Amino acid sequence: MASLTQDNAAQPRKTQPALNLPLDRIAFIIMKAREYDVKEEDSDPDTGSNAADDGQTDVLINKADDPVREELLGAIRSLNEDERMRLVALAWLGRGTYGLDEWKDAVTTARSEHSRRTAEYLLGLPLLGDYLEDGLAMFDEGIVDDADRTEGVDGENEPLGNMQDKPARQ
Repeated sequence: MASLTQDNAAQPRKTQPALNLPLDRIAFIIMKAREYDVKEEDSDPDTGSNAADDGQTDVLINKADDPVREELLGAIRSLNEDERMRLVALAWLGRGTYGLDEWKDAVTTARSEHSRRTAEYLLGLPLLGDYLEDGLAMFDEGIVDDADRTEGVDGENEPLGNMQDKPARQ
């Protein structure tokens, strides 16, 4: 039993991998992804009604020339290739496909599977904004809303999603 304790003490402590993503741009992508996720398919394309008469509900319809979609695609495409691959890996972490200790594997897999049409792939992920935010929480990062509160932590300072072991924020 003593040798087991000595072996454990001799093992180096794992360090957290580096995220290496611009947090301000990731926050923008998260916000736009959430705007995009609430959109639905056009159930009445030939409505002919006035936008003021229908309560401006057309803004929630997913159209080919949707400005939110274009902003989101542009924000993702503006990242360099390495950052785009890390963004895919971050979404996978938040989704639970990979763990933080598998970060390098996630980035490598993203590079081999999604180096083309990365933005379109990410837009196809339902709950992209939530996945990215949960992934950020795994790196002890988060986005700050307009009220200067860090999102990703509920009212009891408990992490959302798959982050049950994350310590409360100070």
